[in-house]
Amino acid sequence: MNVATDPVYEVGEAFVGAGANSAHINTVFGTRLGPVGTAFATALATPSAGHVPFLVVWKPDVPVAPATLFVNKSAIANDRHGQLTWGAAQAGVAHGVTEYMAGRFPDEAATVPFVLLTAVWVDPAADSDREVYDNNRDAVRRALDVGRRGIRPALARRELAIDRGPWNPYLRLD
Repeated sequence: MNVATDPVYEVGEAFVGAGANSAHINTVFGTRLGPVGTAFATALATPSAGHVPFLVVWKPDVPVAPATLFVNKSAIANDRHGQLTWGAAQAGVAHGVTEYMAGRFPDEAATVPFVLLTAVWVDPAADSDREVYDNNRDAVRRALDVGRRGIRPALARRELAIDRGPWNPYLRLD
C-alpha cells in the first residue's frame, strides 16, 4: 500500500471451515492517520457488553505489526467460548496477520503507518482449539487479500446470473 496513491482503506471478508469451528472474519486495513486509525482508537476506547476489543499479540508483550484490533462479533457465551475466542481465534489471527504482512511488507517497519481492524466470529458451540486456530489463521489472510484486491461489483452480478442468489453457510431457505 502506498499512502500517497492507494485507497484510504481496504475492506475484506472471508469464511473458512464448516460447522461450529468455522471462522468468519471482516477486515479493515488503513492508515493510522485516516478514518481507519480513528475507528481503531474509538473501538478500543468504547467496549460494549460482551464485546471488548483488544490488541492482537504474538505472545504477551509482543503485539503483531501493524497494530491489529480484535473485535469479537459474538458475545462471550461461557468460559469455553471465551477461551476459544481469546486463545485459539486470537492466536490464529496473530499468525495469519503476521504471515500476510511479511509477504506484503518485507520490511516490518513499513507497517508502522497502518492499523488493522478485525471483526471475528467464533461460534459459541465451537469445541476445537486446533480448528478454530487454523480456520482463523486462514480466514484473516484471505480477508486481507480480498481487501487488497478491492471490491469488484461485477463478481456478485456474475454470481447472480449463475445461480440466482447469494449463499452462505447459515442460509436456510427451505
